[in-house]
Amino acid sequence: MTDERRPATMLRAAAVSRSFAGVVALDEVTLELDRHEVVGLIGPNGAGKSTLVNVMTGFDRPTAGRVVLAGDDITRWPPHRRGRAGLARTFQHARSFAGLSVRENIEVSALGVGVTTAMARERADRLLDLLGLSSIEGVPASILPHGAERLLGVARALATEPHFVLMDEPAAGLNEAEVPAFAEVVRSVRDDHDAGVLLIDHNMALVMAVSDRVHVLDEGRTIAEGTPDEVRIDAAVGSAYFGRGAADAADE
Repeated sequence: MTDERRPATMLRAAAVSRSFAGVVALDEVTLELDRHEVVGLIGPNGAGKSTLVNVMTGFDRPTAGRVVLAGDDITRWPPHRRGRAGLARTFQHARSFAGLSVRENIEVSALGVGVTTAMARERADRLLDLLGLSSIEGVPASILPHGAERLLGVARALATEPHFVLMDEPAAGLNEAEVPAFAEVVRSVRDDHDAGVLLIDHNMALVMAVSDRVHVLDEGRTIAEGTPDEVRIDAAVGSAYFGRGAADAADE
């Protein structure tokens, strides 16, 4: 039997397509994420970003293509099996246990991947400190403000000590003053937690500041990928976000 927790060095979506009732949400998208890097995944609303994350984490299945982790085809693995293998995610909408405290939510996430109670408490201690949640560790998740709820989602993902973390709009609800500290959290996941990060967020300044590479989707297709500087000046990206006129102006 495969050792599902062996070290994974790459997560790959290979030529992934997904259609819903004839509507194409993803069209042969290939994306690779290595350990020790942050990849920003950007695109206009409806570009297919969350659909790709759902496919990669097992909450949806592709119409065509494969998802590969550590050389294993995991396309048909359920989410909990991917979690045990080192793949974690956050969600656009909170999925915390409303009746549990912030600390208890983190500990439960750690226990879910088979660690001892003592280890779960230790992980919670570290993550409460990292994410600035220590002062509200006893507060029920049900009454958290939106920004704190997002940070709890990140803490729950990191409690599993994943090889890869896919973050879907984690900075939504944070005020402008909180964003720089969150940028340091993302870098810490890469540098200190030894995990690759796929980051979706509408805060372009955040994505460009923390990403080693940026992958751009539009209407379910990859239209650009490269360093933040390369993507900033890409005409196709300008057209997707601002209309054809902006891209044409950039060429003048």
